Amino acid sequence: MRTRKWHAHAIASLIGCTSLVLAVTGTSAQAQAQGRDLGREILAPNDGWASEGAGTTGGAAADAEHVYTVTTWAEFKAALKDGGDAPKIIKVKGMIDAVSQGCEAFVTGGYDLQQYLKDYDPAVYGNDKVAMGPQEDARVASAANQDSEIKANIPSNTTIVGVGKDSGILGGSLQIKGVSNVIMRNLTIEAPLDCFPKWDPTDDNNTGNWNSEYDAVVVYGTDHVWLDHNTFTDGRYPDSERPVYFGKVFQQHDGLTDIVRGSTYVTVSWNRFENHDKNMLIGNSDSTAALDAGKLKVTMHHNRFEGILQRSPRVRFGQVDVYNNHYVVTEEQKDDFYIFGVGISSQLHASDNAISLPAGASVGKVLKKWNESPLTAENNYVNGKLTDLIAVHNAEIPGETLQSGAGWTPTLRSKVDPPQAVPGIVGHRAGAGKVC
Repeated sequence: MRTRKWHAHAIASLIGCTSLVLAVTGTSAQAQAQGRDLGREILAPNDGWASEGAGTTGGAAADAEHVYTVTTWAEFKAALKDGGDAPKIIKVKGMIDAVSQGCEAFVTGGYDLQQYLKDYDPAVYGNDKVAMGPQEDARVASAANQDSEIKANIPSNTTIVGVGKDSGILGGSLQIKGVSNVIMRNLTIEAPLDCFPKWDPTDDNNTGNWNSEYDAVVVYGTDHVWLDHNTFTDGRYPDSERPVYFGKVFQQHDGLTDIVRGSTYVTVSWNRFENHDKNMLIGNSDSTAALDAGKLKVTMHHNRFEGILQRSPRVRFGQVDVYNNHYVVTEEQKDDFYIFGVGISSQLHASDNAISLPAGASVGKVLKKWNESPLTAENNYVNGKLTDLIAVHNAEIPGETLQSGAGWTPTLRSKVDPPQAVPGIVGHRAGAGKVC
């Protein structure tokens, strides 16, 4: 019988993802452990904006003393602090809970939600002034306790990887702030739940709203970051299960992955983003031109978004390359969603993406205009059909005419797959536990 040899990457593509090399000779097959160390892997050349210049290597050069395996939140935070900016690799084993004792552990000053609701009920307190008084003071103090516990600051030259298929962080807020050269891979990250949302009676045109803190991951004033093969989700606490007070959802989530305040050279690849409202800001304010102009250079490719209501991403200022992603809008979201937000001075280039919409959803809502900024949207497919997103938006959404032409052409791209094939490719290979 003729001998057949299969290339490992080809087989990985067929089965979705594997950590094995399959050697096929004749009619026999043998699975051999590949022996990879994800902590030593670096971003490949030409793989998005994070490969610019010297590229992104994280902690790949760490010596043995700066390689850690952690199983608790305390161990994780201690490893981050050890050794300063020396290259380090932190291997997260199992699901680490940053709020293992529950919200009650942070309560101080006599804070009581039921009393808070009584004190600031619009029928009693009104909507003409911000919340002030003993319960608001207690809320602020309790929130400060949570803040100090659940935030973890990631230093420069760090790689954080999950061990196996089911490792990650529950309820922590990972702060990649004012540093350089960070890699995060193979982690399941459950968005932090704000235990103490603030009621602002004057918000939303004086109808009031609940405002929360804590992004799952925030990249702030940082360069060269690679987020790869992670799963970001609301997990145990979906917004659909949050209570309603004063006619507004008791919002306890903020962003999943925000990239802000002069951050640049970021690649977001092969991740899953699931069941969340406000997903990703690239640039968080219209007033930060001094910080953000010429920065916020981000590539997003081969990610899967399902059950995400908005901001995938919403862009201000940056040259953002979004290609080969699959967006799945759910039936429950079809009347109130958008995918790409076009903000002030943004230069969004969105091409070769696949978008799946339920029956009755407006294709025009895929794009949302916040400011007058031209974008490029080419070769995108909606429900398997080639669609000119800008033309459809302009036809369906009155008063929000968008202009075509972002003014630049991406060059730092890995392989661009046909958008018709993207749902299958990304569906099998994106997310934690699927590093190929």
